[in-house]
Amino acid sequence: MDLIYMRSFLEVARCQSFTKAAENLGYVQSSVTAQIQKLENEYGVVLFERFGRSMRLTSAGEQLRDTFIRILEIYDDSKRSIARQAKGTLEIGTIESLMAFYLPPLFHRFLQSFPEINLQVNPLVETVILHSIRMGLLDLGIVIDYPVRDDDIESIIIRQEPLVLVAKPGHPLSTTDQIGIAELDGQFLITTEQGCTYRAAFEKLLGNNGVTYHIHHEFGSLEAIKQCVSYGLGIALVPQIAVTRELSEQRLVALPFTHPDITFYTQIVYHKKKWLNPAIQHMIELLSELDNVAYAPTSP
Repeated sequence: MDLIYMRSFLEVARCQSFTKAAENLGYVQSSVTAQIQKLENEYGVVLFERFGRSMRLTSAGEQLRDTFIRILEIYDDSKRSIARQAKGTLEIGTIESLMAFYLPPLFHRFLQSFPEINLQVNPLVETVILHSIRMGLLDLGIVIDYPVRDDDIESIIIRQEPLVLVAKPGHPLSTTDQIGIAELDGQFLITTEQGCTYRAAFEKLLGNNGVTYHIHHEFGSLEAIKQCVSYGLGIALVPQIAVTRELSEQRLVALPFTHPDITFYTQIVYHKKKWLNPAIQHMIELLSELDNVAYAPTSP
């Protein structure tokens, strides 16, 4: 049954006139009359009683009026809800450092605008995130990586994400003005798990320069990495945002080491064919503007 018929019926009932209803709806009177006749044929009842120039609803018409009002209210509500995409699930993949130290304030702001969205955030390594985006398993990914260039993936760079090489206070390398690659020879490393892009880049840099190193421990948890470093078990390359407090409280020190081959960027990634509904668009907007003051990177 066409919803137009329901709206025409309700307008006729409100105006108690086919002519006035047709004028209000922008139809010719014959069209409105035909629509009401189709409704009467559909239900097998008379909907309006006519007494000379006046008309009124029959008991069947009164019952249908209430039903049609509810149907149209539900329909209109559904259009508003879908247009805003105010319900459903938003699947995001990101790495542990961003989830722990960067994203919670943003997710709080997002849920204030879309409180009925089920926000699912999955802690994954970058390689798994990119694969999941290609396969359509995630709506969005938030990664720290080189600029992503992929035929299937759209990338929006949020900012350059500084990485720091941290050690226990008093570490022998902390007293020099600048550390070269060769000076890292023989160091014990506390690393993130396999699949982490900046770990892979750091190991590649050391290997390409003939620097020997020993992986003392590897963890999926940055808290575990920081604890091991603070006890002098090795040094670690981590995002600066993950150790801001430890550096300010001097529980860790940043070693004076930088290299262009380990320049990374925080990025939003999604499939190029992904339909960006209003909730996803809002999440991208928040990510793109995320606390460029409060979280602004400082030079290593």
